[in-house]
Amino acid sequence: MGTYKHLTLVAVLAVAACGPRPQIDNSGELATLEAIDEQTITDIMLTSGDAVQAINFFRAKLAEEPNRVDYKRGLAESYVRARQHDQAILIYEQLDEAGQATPDDLMALADAYLRNGGWDEARATLAKVPPTLETYDRYRIEALLADNSQEWDRADSFYETARGLTTSPAGILNNWGYSKRVRGQYDEAERLFRQALSYDSTLFTAKTNLAVVRALQGNYRLPIIPMTDVEKAVLLYEVARIAANRGDRDIARGLLEQAIDTHPQHFDAAVQALETLNRGPVQ
Repeated sequence: MGTYKHLTLVAVLAVAACGPRPQIDNSGELATLEAIDEQTITDIMLTSGDAVQAINFFRAKLAEEPNRVDYKRGLAESYVRARQHDQAILIYEQLDEAGQATPDDLMALADAYLRNGGWDEARATLAKVPPTLETYDRYRIEALLADNSQEWDRADSFYETARGLTTSPAGILNNWGYSKRVRGQYDEAERLFRQALSYDSTLFTAKTNLAVVRALQGNYRLPIIPMTDVEKAVLLYEVARIAANRGDRDIARGLLEQAIDTHPQHFDAAVQALETLNRGPVQ
């Protein structure tokens, strides 16, 4: 009897295997995969993709689905990456007016205003960001706004806080150093520029600021820091301009000649500055 049952079970399984296959609805799975693929492409466009290519991508997506907030946000971020801050402002303002802007969007809008010279607009926008959002960008923008108002103690406090909220502090240290330079605190500025370069030896703005703040104190020798020939030529040029403005015309002339000799290509700006120096003050 047991053998009969066994044979019957095998027969049933065989018939089932030969019969029509049941239809499986995997449309939900496919939709999920499509969503994952779309998100992956979006992430690539926002990070490793070319900024102009990303702009074109999000424009095309918005032409298909004009109400997609994530595409609008992606377009605004792409404009920022392309340094088209005026265009980014338009998108972020649309999100804000529609009540669709997140605190991060408002932070990005305030930053775009700053980079476009809109200090009052940046200040008003940052006031809308909840005070509980304590991020690096928040304190970086707060520091710049305090600088603009010459509220130096507040600026220092914000710079210090921002410095503690990032593992890549070269940029904020450079900004802080420039703030100290504006105040005439050259020793402090030099210290901060050197700190910035200790975290990022390629940050050319910090190299320029360091050379300039030394020149403002009458020290026209370039700092001992890593630099290419092009960078060295530009730094010599910048220091020469300060030397000329301080009345040290012979030193400025020598520095410009070094700049011209150092630059691997024709250094038109230095050549023109030298010609101008021979006639009058460097502009």
